[in-house]
Amino acid sequence: MIPLLTMRLRYSILFFLVTNGALAQTLTGTVLDSRTRQPLPAVSVRLIPTTKGVSTDSRGFFDFGNLPGGTYTLRFGSVGYRSVDTTLTLAPRTDYTLNVQLVPTVVQLNEQIVTTSTRSETPAFIRPEFTTVVTPRDLRQQPPRTVPEALLGATGVFLQKTNHGGGSPFVRGLTGQQTLILVDGIRLNNATFRSGPNQYLNTIDPQSLAQIEVLRSSGSVSYGSDAIGGVVNVLTKTPQFSDAARVTGSFFGKAATQGMAYSGRAELGVSSRNVAITGALAYRSFGDLVAGQGLGRLSPTGYNQLSGDVKARFRFSDRLMLTTAYQHVRQDSVPVYHKVRLENFAYNQFNPQQRQLTYARLDGFVGRKFIQSIQLTASWQQQIEGRQSQKNNSPTAVYERDQTRTTGLTLLANAEPTRHWTMQNGAEWYTDRVNSTRQDVNTQTGIGTLKRGLYPDGATMNSLALFSSHTVTLDRLLLTGGARYNAFRITIPEATLGQSRPGNAKISPSALVGQVGVSFAVLPTVRVVGSVQSAFRAPNVDDLGTLGIVDFRYELPNASLKPERSLTTEAGLKVRTSRFSATLLAYNNRLTNFISRVRSGNDSIQGYPVYLKQNSAESIIRGVEAEAEYEFLPNWLVYGNLTYTYGQNKTVNEPFRRIPPLNGRVGVTYQARAGWWARAEGLYAGAQTRLAAGDVADNRIANGGTPAWQVLNLNGGYRWSWLTVSAELQNLTNKAYRMHGSGVDGVGRSAWLSVLASW
Repeated sequence: MIPLLTMRLRYSILFFLVTNGALAQTLTGTVLDSRTRQPLPAVSVRLIPTTKGVSTDSRGFFDFGNLPGGTYTLRFGSVGYRSVDTTLTLAPRTDYTLNVQLVPTVVQLNEQIVTTSTRSETPAFIRPEFTTVVTPRDLRQQPPRTVPEALLGATGVFLQKTNHGGGSPFVRGLTGQQTLILVDGIRLNNATFRSGPNQYLNTIDPQSLAQIEVLRSSGSVSYGSDAIGGVVNVLTKTPQFSDAARVTGSFFGKAATQGMAYSGRAELGVSSRNVAITGALAYRSFGDLVAGQGLGRLSPTGYNQLSGDVKARFRFSDRLMLTTAYQHVRQDSVPVYHKVRLENFAYNQFNPQQRQLTYARLDGFVGRKFIQSIQLTASWQQQIEGRQSQKNNSPTAVYERDQTRTTGLTLLANAEPTRHWTMQNGAEWYTDRVNSTRQDVNTQTGIGTLKRGLYPDGATMNSLALFSSHTVTLDRLLLTGGARYNAFRITIPEATLGQSRPGNAKISPSALVGQVGVSFAVLPTVRVVGSVQSAFRAPNVDDLGTLGIVDFRYELPNASLKPERSLTTEAGLKVRTSRFSATLLAYNNRLTNFISRVRSGNDSIQGYPVYLKQNSAESIIRGVEAEAEYEFLPNWLVYGNLTYTYGQNKTVNEPFRRIPPLNGRVGVTYQARAGWWARAEGLYAGAQTRLAAGDVADNRIANGGTPAWQVLNLNGGYRWSWLTVSAELQNLTNKAYRMHGSGVDGVGRSAWLSVLASW
């Protein structure tokens, strides 16, 4: 009986495979340059909503085999060309050939395909959200020294640098805990993120990037806590499948004058139809920063960095794909310059600054109306921050070490119940565990004393969320809406200030947030957009349990804090033609229950004023953001942006802390079809004299505020088929300047040269 059943099962499987193969279709095609009619290699071709994706070969040819019948969207994308979406329906037992022409363009604004606003690919122009994108072309032509510096001059983003090894992005006047940073959609923010600027965005290798997307509005519905000002999503390079087995690789090298930077990165990859793997190692040596006229070399500011990463994709079928990745970055002896210069330290440094991330992401295509596709992501991350310091004329050296381990699990389900309605439902879980130690060592006797670390050792933070987002498209009108419920449990395992008895301090805050948005096409080239969004930030371990010196103050813990909340309204205009593109928007963000530091009487500890965090502030932040690009002659582009931010703490009737000044960028670019480019660019910022009491007390801000400044840079290069050479002259006038709130000054007159060889 059993052999008979086995034989029947074999025949059933064979029949299924044969009949499905007979009903499957093949889709092939060629991609050409619309002007030259020449084939375009390395064009990304995505088959939506399946997991399939290929790159065109040297003949511009692509091939999708074994496709079941149905309706698909083919998305074609290549740097320097307008993206194209083509929808087609495949009938059973029919093979298709498709020829596509891509139009060259130097205009990038509103042309991008972004993922951050909806957690899935969508054209930026039609959405009600405003997104700033640092594109692959930007990263290739101006390879950044660090990831934060890639955002210099980006619309709606202001960069503060406490030290040369840091860089904290301000989005709509907020940074640190109030701005969420993602790596490939996974939270970088953890339970020890500080309320002010931090250095953690710099723990990502800049040459591992594919694109940076900044969502300049609340992202709490999609991503949860911390996304009050906005979301910075760093997308790393993804290996591509190929028709035949291939081995690829590249080498990147960059050097700056006066010994300020030497960087190298080597990549190696293998790919086939169903497997694609890329790995890389990088080493960077940064010398002391040389600032503008009259300031000279800032010492100590230099440090070293070693990093490695690997990403692999496995396509099990047309309906199932697995992506795995591992990243490791370590920075050694990163000085905090202003501490040494202004606070009588013999040395003060981060050593080490280390981050590890590993994740596995499973994408499945179901093809049903209410479940088109499913994505499951599991992640593990570890951040280690060592701090070492010793004051002049003191025998005591302080050694601190904080370790935060984060585990995450995210489930997303995309659906398209009707041709007008798409939705995404999801669940998300994150847990953080913090270990913190401190040892004071008498350098004369060698005797060490263990003390309580900056954070309570063994503190934990857990979050669980459910969320749903919807998009309805009706002719010229696009409507969005969504909601998220987030519950937390934070445990501080010690007696903290305000407790009547020792033991664990536990809080369980929760939040319900939502958003609605509208985008209406007044003309095919003009859209009016607007949205209302609520957001929140749960107090974390840094808020509840910090005990020690932070910046220029001594902080005490408080275990009775509540979540911060915000309500943002925004409205604006998007314009896109073949030669002109622009956005203009205004927003108002009302903050309540904002956690601020309140001076604790006239007390001082170790010479620092004592502060306690409280839900004591109601504030507003409002602003205007504008950007435009115009191709005034073939291959000639003029561009510019402007960001104005106003903040007021209504509770104490003073300016909101650390509000960036008026700032922006203007430039002109020549982008030849043959591979040449040249760029002249000016960065500028107005004076910031509206200071909060905390700004006045901040020794990184000059008396009376930060002066205005303007910097001129020249960039150019050439791209052959396998070689890209880029060079830049920075700060041609050798202007001495400082980004508002920074602890180091801007780079002076200097130059750098980079070479990227790929095969």
